[in-house]
Amino acid sequence: MKKKVTAATLLAAKKNKQTQVWLTAYDAGAARIAEEAGVDVLLVGDSLGMVNLGYDTTIPVTTDDMILHTAAVVRGTTYAWVVCDLPFGTYQQSPEQALQTSAHILQTTGCDAVKLEGGKAMAETVQFLNERGIAVVGHVGMTPQSIKKFGNFKQRGTTDTEYQSIYEDALSIADAGAVAIVLECIPDDLAAKITADIGIPSVGIGAGKACDAQVLVWHDVLGLSEQAPPFAKAYANLRQDAVSAISTWAQEVRGKA
Repeated sequence: MKKKVTAATLLAAKKNKQTQVWLTAYDAGAARIAEEAGVDVLLVGDSLGMVNLGYDTTIPVTTDDMILHTAAVVRGTTYAWVVCDLPFGTYQQSPEQALQTSAHILQTTGCDAVKLEGGKAMAETVQFLNERGIAVVGHVGMTPQSIKKFGNFKQRGTTDTEYQSIYEDALSIADAGAVAIVLECIPDDLAAKITADIGIPSVGIGAGKACDAQVLVWHDVLGLSEQAPPFAKAYANLRQDAVSAISTWAQEVRGKA
């Protein structure tokens, strides 16, 4: 059996230039399949709101939603490091609110870490959680919980001002004690600069190949999404396969076969 992945494992991988593989998962079955495929980290993203629960954004996702799915992933896991997204509105108010939400999730699900979105404004919260023994993954660049502010899911950091702001955001989260940081939809050179200048693993999603790890959404990798983002290569076409299989079965049922 593969040795349990820990925060120390991820840090050692960065130092040894060993690229890590992250993947979202939302249930025990997916966790087992991902581990069989050799994935290092399972991220239970609030993306489940869009790919599993039918929402247009991640904003409606609740702590109970995250607990239900994260606990299932943990039950299906033997060695992967499991990270749970903190839902919108459950951590931004204060470090104390973030601690309450994080502690509840960790105690209820048995996961290894929590992830929160935001840069400099969230550095105090990251430090507060870190000092109290909670492993935190940061997330800067295109932050889906800020969709109402941005108005779209397009690449961030395309202007000089935004480029510099995201760079400073990443450094502040790393300096605050985050275990890793997700860089989403930012220019490749910005991601490479951040990766070189921080001492923790960077996790790219639409941020180029210089990152210490890569993460994609389960549905996008397997070709299950109705519309995948431009940076997500599908390595199968399971949506089409599923439609074909169910259609064939339905025909046999109707034909009394």
